[in-house]
Amino acid sequence: MSNSVYSILIFYHFKFMAVTVPPSRLKIYLAFAAIYLIWGSTFLGIRFTIETMPPLLMSGARFLLAGLILYTFARLQSVPNPSLKQSKTSAIIGIFLVVFGNGGVAWAEQAVPSSMAALLIATVPLWITLLGYLFFGKPKPGIKTVLGLILGLVGVLTLIGPDNLMGQGKIDVFSMLVIIISTVSWAFGSLYAARGKNVAAPLMSTAIQMITGGLLQLVIGAFLGEYNALNFAAFSGKSILAFCYLVVFGSLIGFSSYSWLIRVAPPSRVATYAYVNPLVAVLLGWLFANEAVTFQMLLAALFILPAVILILQANAKKEQTTLTAPPQVAVAGKD
Repeated sequence: MSNSVYSILIFYHFKFMAVTVPPSRLKIYLAFAAIYLIWGSTFLGIRFTIETMPPLLMSGARFLLAGLILYTFARLQSVPNPSLKQSKTSAIIGIFLVVFGNGGVAWAEQAVPSSMAALLIATVPLWITLLGYLFFGKPKPGIKTVLGLILGLVGVLTLIGPDNLMGQGKIDVFSMLVIIISTVSWAFGSLYAARGKNVAAPLMSTAIQMITGGLLQLVIGAFLGEYNALNFAAFSGKSILAFCYLVVFGSLIGFSSYSWLIRVAPPSRVATYAYVNPLVAVLLGWLFANEAVTFQMLLAALFILPAVILILQANAKKEQTTLTAPPQVAVAGKD
């Protein structure tokens, strides 16, 4: 294992991710920085990988590799293996987040631009608020939260544009529907994970989520015939570099940060990453993929950024009582 990868894993040692006391603000801010900035770049990374790699096989290999690395590191740190119930819980979370969430987006990006995919993902806070109220006993959202969700959604609709909304644009509508289903699955999985029931230690739980999701994506990819299109000789250097970036930064850092955050912070607040990611994706698309930055995008930003601020303000007081240790979190070295 290279020193750089080992250093990244050390950063996610239990001193950071294990929760035995209320987490510090520094930990919260670092984790939010990871999902705000890094995840905004993964949409472009996915686009670069699937230029020469089958989407589900790529995504499955990405998460399987990252999960095995994380599992190995956890065991080297004497993190106990999870119980059967804990493994089942982590596997279910992995199905919602990794298979339907990330896998659906990777598949849909064959027809949907990376920036557009990021914009559709911005509906995650809306689904988290709605599903949380309908199925997870969450209280009704306050005025600020509702206003923030509405502004964010208006921003997303502005970015999509009237032509695509009316089915007259160049974007594949079915692929857009797949991404919307992915956002619903991601929101449900996030709320399920936030309940904190039968959860393993943070590193181990995240590893199982990624391993389960990675394996299932490989199986689904095989079922869809992606192995017939697999050609290692055709992999471009750009795709290979993007794949490595997705493994290390997208999965080991980004996904681990998200898995930790949804156990220690309000899901609606964590979900604000979905409003920032599109802006990052649009900027990177302009810088590295020659995607134009239009007045329509700038107008949408005027809705999206205030939406993030409103939701953060609405959850500021709630955070003081919610940022507590999740139940049944195992501590390294204890069985």
